[in-house]
Amino acid sequence: MITAGSARLSVVDGSMLRVTAPSIGPPLRRRERVSLAQARRVAVAAQGLGRRPPGEPTVRHLQKVVDTVGILQIDSVNVLSRSHYLPVFSRLGRYDRELLDRAAGRAPRRVVEYWAHEASYVPPSTHRLLRHRMQRAADDAWGGMVRAAEQAPALVDAVRAEVARRGPLTAAQIERSLGHDHPRERVEWGWNWSQAKRIVEYLFWAGEISSAGRTQQFERLYALPERVLPAAVLAEPDPSRADALRELMRIAARAHGIGTLNDLRDYFRLRPDDARPALADLVDAGELVPVQVDGWARPAYLHVDARLPRRVDARALLSPFDSLIWYRERTEALFGFRFRLEIYTPPPKRVHGYYVLPFLLGDRLVARVDLKADRPGGRLLVQAAWAEVDTGPGTPLHVDVVEGLAAELVELAGWLGLDDVTVVPRGDLAPSLAVALSR
Repeated sequence: MITAGSARLSVVDGSMLRVTAPSIGPPLRRRERVSLAQARRVAVAAQGLGRRPPGEPTVRHLQKVVDTVGILQIDSVNVLSRSHYLPVFSRLGRYDRELLDRAAGRAPRRVVEYWAHEASYVPPSTHRLLRHRMQRAADDAWGGMVRAAEQAPALVDAVRAEVARRGPLTAAQIERSLGHDHPRERVEWGWNWSQAKRIVEYLFWAGEISSAGRTQQFERLYALPERVLPAAVLAEPDPSRADALRELMRIAARAHGIGTLNDLRDYFRLRPDDARPALADLVDAGELVPVQVDGWARPAYLHVDARLPRRVDARALLSPFDSLIWYRERTEALFGFRFRLEIYTPPPKRVHGYYVLPFLLGDRLVARVDLKADRPGGRLLVQAAWAEVDTGPGTPLHVDVVEGLAAELVELAGWLGLDDVTVVPRGDLAPSLAVALSR
């Protein structure tokens, strides 16, 4: 048992670290040390990895994932799969993606979309905690949205009324209906929005319009909040800014298990001046205990209910937008794994590939693969496969890494409805991986 001020850290049943803190008393001032390996196991367990259910996953399993991670980031890149589907696969294995589509697109919705981390699915109860962000749309939304709303107030009213009258509607349907599809700018990455599109996005940011789901073409379906959010959530009064920030930090702390101030605030992209008082409140309440993680310069905070397994049996390919790794500074500090998204890097300058997924084995990131779903050919393409410095050919972990990765790639291909896994000979792990997959 370790004491920390008047709190006690103890191992329960040999598998769970419990922090017992008094309900009344001064803030904890001593920091106890946590090894880096312990911190990794806390983080992996807190994210619900390594506990795939037996049998076919159900909506209850999906709800468990949502409750555990608190947020699923959305991204439009579909070279492998839309990113919000992948974290669920990493935690449940082969599940029916329709479960998530129904959760976001049909009442009573289990997730709704908003700018939480980036564009994200969050539980409806979390959506109301972001109302303070909605109220700052004129200051925080992207400049093109704000300018469009300022320059065309009549169009703002018309878009709002059209969505109220006919929603759910896509932006293209709104534009056609109103006849306000202005000539579009031709710029990179498709940011050639019309005025109507900019305005409906501004109203979405401001919370005056919500998303009732996505079309098969990945277009948002805009509707009034009362047609999207559960009645109980709509009826709740707006929380105070301080209460909302504290609850967002509380959700982040549970999902991290252990993390620094920057780790926790990044989960919902909170400003430092907003996150610090909320963090202090959680420490004062005994929900978080300050600790020092070996090798970390900044203090960390351990959640009172954090699990510390003796080992974790996780085996997962992680989306670049998975909440375990999306904050690159934390990923490097926790796993010693430098990860950069190269989608926007010109091909000749890419180091590892276009859509690279780190491979988690146990409590470590041991490899990375550049993946593409060749849907016409029915193949999962491994366009490159790279080992980490201590998992390459000739190292003690190499065989376990190759066999685990091969098995996970087969699972992923099956989930995507692909018949085969093909390895392109690029990367130091590719030859061994090709052999393992050919058996």
